[in-house]
Amino acid sequence: MNLKRIFGALLTGLGIGGLIYAAILYVSASGGEHNLRALVIYGILGLLFFFAGIGLIRTTKDES
Repeated sequence: MNLKRIFGALLTGLGIGGLIYAAILYVSASGGEHNLRALVIYGILGLLFFFAGIGLIRTTKDES
């Protein structure tokens, strides 16, 4: 397996984890700016990691 694909899968997993954590923060939000700031930060980082990982997996050619 290619190292780029492994790194892409790792980035995708981190992105999914960040998005899930942002969703948990959103559901359990009781208001306040601190929770909103953390929600935005984890959501943006989760999306960034997710799309970077998917893009890395898609652009890496499978060579054997």
